[in-house]
Amino acid sequence: MPDALPSLSPAELSRYRRQVQLDEVGVEGQRKLAAARVLVVGAGGLGSPAALYLAAAGVGTLGLADRDRVEEHNLQRQIIHGTPAVGQPKVESAARQLALLNPHVRLRLHGGGVTPANAVALFSEYDLIVDGSDNFPTRYLNNDAAFFARRLLVYGSIYKFEGQVSVFDPAQGGPCYRCLFPEPPPPGSVPDCGEAGVFGALCGVIGSLQAMEAIKCLLGIGQSLRGRLLVFDALTQQFRTLNLKRDPRCPLCGGEPRIQTIDAAGYDFACAATPATSAGPGPEETPLEISVEDARSLLETQADRVMLLDVREPHEVKICRIEASAPMPMREVAGRLHELPRDRRILVLCHHGGRSRRVTEYLRTQGLPAVSNVQGGIAAWAERIDPAMPRY
Repeated sequence: MPDALPSLSPAELSRYRRQVQLDEVGVEGQRKLAAARVLVVGAGGLGSPAALYLAAAGVGTLGLADRDRVEEHNLQRQIIHGTPAVGQPKVESAARQLALLNPHVRLRLHGGGVTPANAVALFSEYDLIVDGSDNFPTRYLNNDAAFFARRLLVYGSIYKFEGQVSVFDPAQGGPCYRCLFPEPPPPGSVPDCGEAGVFGALCGVIGSLQAMEAIKCLLGIGQSLRGRLLVFDALTQQFRTLNLKRDPRCPLCGGEPRIQTIDAAGYDFACAATPATSAGPGPEETPLEISVEDARSLLETQADRVMLLDVREPHEVKICRIEASAPMPMREVAGRLHELPRDRRILVLCHHGGRSRRVTEYLRTQGLPAVSNVQGGIAAWAERIDPAMPRY
């Protein structure tokens, strides 16, 4: 934060009156918030409530980093977006709502998201990072970049009915995310919320807790979650707090760190896979992605030489499926490689094409190069091939 705190206008003092009344905040604390710069990574389920409460609290500069566009199925939990925003960049949709909520907040939009190339420099422009990401590569990237930029990271994650929150601050002696989980899980072994589902209101609880931790840290009040992991079970409405210790063998912040810089290869879905040899055709002979029209053509003309692998979850398959498809949830792929044919071309399908793209890239590292992702997934199939198919 800058040494000279900004003054507050009468309109701002009126807006934040109830917050300023708190002895722990006061006018001086509100000025600290006005001087603060916070980056929210992800304008989705967690980023929505976190950004809304940070803006409402009067954080002076609020950055939003997200490369995705709003999809209809986001609206069940990503409350910063409305139905008219479907198809629009999330950062732009979120910025409109935040500007309406508090015109005193300066908004910075990073529509390219956080990448290995920009992460450290981007994080260095802010005082604190709120991690609202929903996948492991980005989560590890955020942790590592925050470490190298010496920025405090407010971590949050959700899975079905459970959420977690912590504050990672190794620059002040606390643990980092890798002290808890040194390496990413094997590809396909753990489903994300797009595969396993998520309780929408849970995002509001965890994202709000992240905003609360961020504000406490900016003000220097209370006891932060540094060195502690808060776990919330929505089905039982119970909170548990686990003590975390800095791991002296941590590959990032330990005594003999193995990770010395941000290497893009370390944050790719397939990076944890060990390439296997293959006697089949090379990847250059098989396109990485094909359209639903080309997929239908292959299934009609080469049915005995093509396998359509549906990597959606069982509850999704119950809603709709392509008759010729073979279901295998993404989380089971790594453990069921032996079931996949090596003498047939494999087309991988999911809901919108994201999960299937990751599975396609993974299978290619496992000696199955004749694999293609079906662009747009079963949603595109329903739209362009079979309009009578149920959609979700």
